[in-house]
Amino acid sequence: MRTFNKMVLGTVATAAGLVFSVSALAADITGAGATFPYAVYTKWAEAYQAATGNKVNYQGIGSSGGVKQIKAKTVDFGGTDAPVKEEDLDAAGLVQVPTVMGGVTIVINVPGMGSGKLKLDGNAAADIFRGAITKWNDPAIARLNPGVSLPDLAITVSHRSDGSGTTYAFTHYLAKQSLAFKRDVGAGNTVNWPANAVGGKGNPGVAANVQKIKGAIGYVDIADATINKMNFVALKNRAGNYIVPNQGAVADAAAGANFKIKGMAPDLLDQVHKNAWPITTATYMLAYEKGTDAGKQKGVVDFFTWSLNNGQKMAEELGFVALPASVVKMVEAEMKNIK
Repeated sequence: MRTFNKMVLGTVATAAGLVFSVSALAADITGAGATFPYAVYTKWAEAYQAATGNKVNYQGIGSSGGVKQIKAKTVDFGGTDAPVKEEDLDAAGLVQVPTVMGGVTIVINVPGMGSGKLKLDGNAAADIFRGAITKWNDPAIARLNPGVSLPDLAITVSHRSDGSGTTYAFTHYLAKQSLAFKRDVGAGNTVNWPANAVGGKGNPGVAANVQKIKGAIGYVDIADATINKMNFVALKNRAGNYIVPNQGAVADAAAGANFKIKGMAPDLLDQVHKNAWPITTATYMLAYEKGTDAGKQKGVVDFFTWSLNNGQKMAEELGFVALPASVVKMVEAEMKNIK
C-alpha cells in the first residue's frame, strides 16, 4: 500500500509539475494597439510579473494597428480606444471590454497662456481644428476670452499621423459640435486634416510637436499631457461650464453611463453632468472568444482580472481613471467568454 501511495503521489506530483510548467509558459502573453493605455499596461505588466512571474508584453502601435493585429491573430490581445462595433465583434468572434478611462485634452503652446487661461467652446475648437480659424487673435476666440491679450500668431494644428482611437474620440466630439467639421474633416481613426496641420506618431508625437512649435494646438490624453506638463485649454461642457481636464471630471462624465451593452462601449462624450469633461473616453481590450491556445487565453483573462483588482491605484497615479467597481464586475463576467 505504501509503495502504491508513493507511486500515486509521484504521478500526481509529476502531472502537477507538468501542468504548472505548461501553464506558466503559456501565460506569457503579448498585446498591441492603442498608445493611450500604454503607460498603464506597462505598469500593470511590471507589477503582475513581480506578483505572478508571468510576462506581458504590450506594444503601443495605435488603435487601428491593435484591431488589425488581433484580427490577424499575431497577438493575444488587442488594445483600442475606438470601440469595435457589435456586428464586427460578432463577425470576428471577439470579446471587447473596457479596462480604464481617461480624457482627450486640448493642449496649446501659446506665449503667456498657462493651463486654463484660454477658453474655448466646441464650435471654436472645431473651427480651429478644421482650419477655419488660423490666428490666435481671431474674433471668435477673443469673444470667449474677454480681457485676455491674444497674440497675432499663426495656429498650427498637431494631430495623430497613425490610425488612432484618440483621434476617433476627439473627432467624434468635434463632429457633434460642428456640422462643418464633420463635413470638412470627418470623424474616425484617420481623417482629413487641414493644410495648417502637422502629424505626429502616437500621443507622444503629438505632444512633442505642440511643445516645439510656437502657436501649436493639439489633442493628447490626460496622462501624456500631465507627464509632459502641458498647458490645457478650458473647454466649455454641455452644462455650460468651462472645465480644465482632471480625473474627477472624467469620473463625473462616466458616472451615468450604461456599460451593460454589447461591447461595453457607451458614448461618454459631452455628458450632462455639471463637472463632466466633454471628451471622456474608455480604452478597450479585444480577445477571441475561442482561441487556439487555451493557456494564452487564460493568461489574458488572468492579467486583466489581476490588474483591474490590484492596479487601480497605479492607473490613477498615471493620470487615468479607474472603472467603477460595478463595471469591473461586469468586465469580469464578460471575460468568462474568453476561452
